[in-house]
Amino acid sequence: MSDTTFAPQIRPLPIPLGELLPWAFFGGLLLLLAIYFVGAEEGATSMISGVYVHEFVHDGRHLLGFPCH
Repeated sequence: MSDTTFAPQIRPLPIPLGELLPWAFFGGLLLLLAIYFVGAEEGATSMISGVYVHEFVHDGRHLLGFPCH
């Protein structure tokens, strides 16, 4: 067997910050929304009535260390 290595001649182009920034902002908003639903969606701050959201994110609430009971 021969020991040959492949050295690609084409290098990947860097992604411009102007194209990345809107996606990073959108991802940050989704992350904040997810943290709200896991951490604060119950009681006085509840946007959705009932216990459905609380029960859906119950295990994630304990996993992330949010008080629940």
